[in-house]
Amino acid sequence: MPDDVVAARAAAEEESAFSHPAVEPDATAPYGDHPDQVIDFYAPRGAAGPAPLVALLHGGAWRAPYDRRHVTPFAAFLARRGFAVANVEYRRGSSPSDAPGVSGAGGAPVAGRWPDTFDDVAAALDALPALARTALPQADPRRTVLTGHSAGGHLALWAAARHVLPPGSPWRTDGPPALRGVVALAPIADFEVAEKLAVCGGASGQLLGGVEHFEERRPYADPVLLLPTGIATTLVQGRTDLDVPEAVAESYADAAAKAGEVVGLTLLADVGHFPLIDPAADACAVVAEEIAQLAW
Repeated sequence: MPDDVVAARAAAEEESAFSHPAVEPDATAPYGDHPDQVIDFYAPRGAAGPAPLVALLHGGAWRAPYDRRHVTPFAAFLARRGFAVANVEYRRGSSPSDAPGVSGAGGAPVAGRWPDTFDDVAAALDALPALARTALPQADPRRTVLTGHSAGGHLALWAAARHVLPPGSPWRTDGPPALRGVVALAPIADFEVAEKLAVCGGASGQLLGGVEHFEERRPYADPVLLLPTGIATTLVQGRTDLDVPEAVAESYADAAAKAGEVVGLTLLADVGHFPLIDPAADACAVVAEEIAQLAW
C-alpha cells in the first residue's frame, strides 16, 4: 500500500479515536498526594455478580499533554462489556526547560519523569485492590487484567515484571503480581528498537533521562530486559502502525521466546495505532476479547 495512503488512513484513525467525548467515571480515588496520583473507576454495565477488574494505563508517549481522559471512551467501552475498569493516571513529562539536558522532538514536552512515572505506576497498582474494594464494590480484584496502550503498554509490561527487576530496585517486589494476565496494545516494549526507529520522537530515551542515562537505566525500565515474567501476556499490534511499528512488538515476543516464555502476538492487518482504543473500530472489539480470554 502506498505510503501516502497509509499516512492518510492513520490520520483518519487518530481523528476517529479522539472524536469521542470524554466519559466521566463512576468514582475517583487518590493513591497519593499529587494531583496526577488518582484512579478513575468505571462500574461494569449489566454484569451479574463481581466483575473482572481491568487496570488501564493510557498512552501518549509519557508526555504531559496526554492524560487519562483520552482513553475514557475506551474505559466506558470495556465497562459496557461487563468489566470493572480502573483508569490510572500517573505523572508524565514536563517542558524541556524543566529537565535540563533532555529535550523533546521539535521542542515538544519531554517524555516521562524519572523516577516519578515509575513510582506512580508501582504505587497505583499496589494500592489498586484496596481502592477498588471501596470505590467499586462490583469489581473482583482477584481477577485483574492489566492493559495499556502505547507508552501505557510499556508501563503494563513493566508493572507485570517488577518481581524480576534487578536487586536493589525500589520498585522490585518479592513475588509476581496477582494478575490474570497482561494485554499490551502497541506497546513500546523494546527501548533499543524503539530508539533506532525514533518512536514518538525518541520518547523512550527521554523517559530514562537522556542519552547519558540510557544504558544505565534500561535494566530497570525496559520490558525486553525483564523476561521471563511467568505472567500470561498478549500483545495486540496493528500491522500498519506508524507510531509504534510492529517491529517493536515482534522484538519483545522474540526475546520472550528466547527466555523460554510464550507471549501471544495478535497482529491486525490494515490497522494502525489508534483503532486499538477506539470504540468505533473493529480492532477495539478484538482487544476486549483478548482481555476476556484472560479475565474469565
